[in-house]
Amino acid sequence: MSEVTSLIADIREQILFLQELGVEALDVRLAEQSGDQRIKIEKAERVAAPVSSFEKALPPVPLEFPKRAAEAPKRGGSRISAMPSLKTRTPTMAAKSENMPKPTVVTLAEESILLNVAPTLAATADTIESIHAEIGDCTRCKLSKLGRTQVVHTTGNFQTDLMFVGEAPGADEDLHGFPFVGRAGRLLTDIITAMGFEREQVCIGNINRCRPPENRKPEPNETAACRPFLLREIAVIRPRVIVVLGATAAHNLLQISTPISKLRGNFQDYFGVKVMPTFHPAYLLRDPHKKKDVWEDMKKVRDYLVAK
Repeated sequence: MSEVTSLIADIREQILFLQELGVEALDVRLAEQSGDQRIKIEKAERVAAPVSSFEKALPPVPLEFPKRAAEAPKRGGSRISAMPSLKTRTPTMAAKSENMPKPTVVTLAEESILLNVAPTLAATADTIESIHAEIGDCTRCKLSKLGRTQVVHTTGNFQTDLMFVGEAPGADEDLHGFPFVGRAGRLLTDIITAMGFEREQVCIGNINRCRPPENRKPEPNETAACRPFLLREIAVIRPRVIVVLGATAAHNLLQISTPISKLRGNFQDYFGVKVMPTFHPAYLLRDPHKKKDVWEDMKKVRDYLVAK
């Protein structure tokens, strides 16, 4: 028992020393467990942060030291008692702390902002004219040697909020030099009109600018050669919504492989631009029952543009 009493005296002297160091909350209590006397030390630090409703519901934490016992013994043989008081040290720890660099404090709100910053379209010195001039009479992929008549560029309003992107030109587009001017193009025009826009108010382009033979799907090396120019055009136009028509357009712009049937109807993100995947008008000509699905998708686009 004498050893326990000696230990208690040492701990109490250590507590007084910690108080001089500036510790703000320290509670020393004796508790009996299974017949043994044991020491229970609880320490709580002040937190300089707003008190939430959750925190208010928590039980209070003691923030002050218990009063010193007048009868606390001074043990000359204690290692704790031999330590000099904080006031007699030169320089004091408090003085040293004033010269130490202060840590940068980031609030929870600031941290949330830092962790949730989404990438956006970078500024560009390109213009639509400079991009088209750079493309020129393109021979970057084999489509230039497989019967294409001409390069079919993105056309329309280059300051629009709404852009449509398809797969590649067909026979009519290759002949006239404009995207979506055949049967599928006329259906797209009807869709745009039903949304409350004129065709001249929107921008229309394709992943590929040259017609593949027999209107086949562009191959990966062909889209890889052409896609960067479309992305540069998007950076110039900076639309608020891009409607991607069909799987090829959706997969190449978003760089995913999810089937269009699962993608359609749900807004995706391309560097801060809303992207709505839906079925290609050419597919609707083969399966008119899907027109209802496309109209539901376009109503979401219309409502988003009108609401903002």
